[in-house]
Amino acid sequence: MTHRMTTLAVLATLCLAAPAFAATTVKVVEGGEGGGPMTLSIDQPTIKAGDVVFQVHNEAVGEEHEMVLVKLKSPDQKIPVVAAKHRVDEKKLKSLGEVADLKPGADGMLKTRLQPGTYLLLCNIKGHYEAGMHARLVVTK
Repeated sequence: MTHRMTTLAVLATLCLAAPAFAATTVKVVEGGEGGGPMTLSIDQPTIKAGDVVFQVHNEAVGEEHEMVLVKLKSPDQKIPVVAAKHRVDEKKLKSLGEVADLKPGADGMLKTRLQPGTYLLLCNIKGHYEAGMHARLVVTK
């Protein structure tokens, strides 16, 4: 009986100690001030499908930013911009979540599971997308 208990204890320990599959981390850095160029950069343009954590940092000094994650229907999908509002029409896109209202110097996080395809990360604060705050992410199998 003691041998069986020891074997079970060893098996339980091995199961608990088995490495879990960690999520892929994508670092997103947003920057830019009103009236000037705006940036949204990612540290890797291609990742594998699965669990993903977007770590978002606003490096601006005085400008609030956000990061919206959108799945595109095709890699060349046209992004609908409402010119009068200087914003992307999010209702016409498939948003998968966002990190909203990032104050200057602040950090935020978005956890999600991504399937293969092309995604767009963007800041949809008035004028920011048009000023260059967007990046494409390709997710492979």
